[in-house]
Amino acid sequence: MNPHELLKALEWRYATKVFDPAKKIPADVWQSLEHALVLTPTSYGLQPYKFLVINDPARRAELLPHSWGQKQVVDASHFVVFAAKIKMTEADVDKLIQRTVEIRRLPSDALEAYRGMMLDDIVHGPRGKIAHEWAARQAYIALGNLMTCAAVLGVDACPMEGLVPLGYDRVLNLSGSGYATVVACALGYRSPDDKYAKLAKVRFDAKDIVGQV
Repeated sequence: MNPHELLKALEWRYATKVFDPAKKIPADVWQSLEHALVLTPTSYGLQPYKFLVINDPARRAELLPHSWGQKQVVDASHFVVFAAKIKMTEADVDKLIQRTVEIRRLPSDALEAYRGMMLDDIVHGPRGKIAHEWAARQAYIALGNLMTCAAVLGVDACPMEGLVPLGYDRVLNLSGSGYATVVACALGYRSPDDKYAKLAKVRFDAKDIVGQV
């Protein structure tokens, strides 16, 4: 992909309001998008979230009243809920350490200094007191990554903050799981009836929001 093709894909995308419920994302395309979520960079590499892909039509219908009645929830091909960790624990840090040692074939004590740094920061330190807020920011990085990758693959998407997190948590049985809903994203293919698809994209000029220092 060249720079022109990238910008063309980003110009093409918009927050899709009306999805065609008959058009589904092919399995191979979805697998790529799902893997893109997994590949999202996060602070320390801790991945303090879960991505819940809601396939059950009945469960989606339950979410609709907690989504300001937005039909994307039930009409989109795929619907992803981003749930972030409520707090970070020593076990979360150790899970990453063990995974890193396994993947990179390191001695078991090779990352002790890194482990201590993480514990002092996001478990016992000031950021540990706002762990859910920190984890939510990581989830938004994943959301942006998903939407960009979707645009590159010609898949429509709509990020959705217009929801009631506590309502989602109840429907998805997240209470007591250590995670809480942050945001959602509907993905699929736009309906020809979506008037927003034809509207010009409104953005400020780059000179107004990009500075050089």
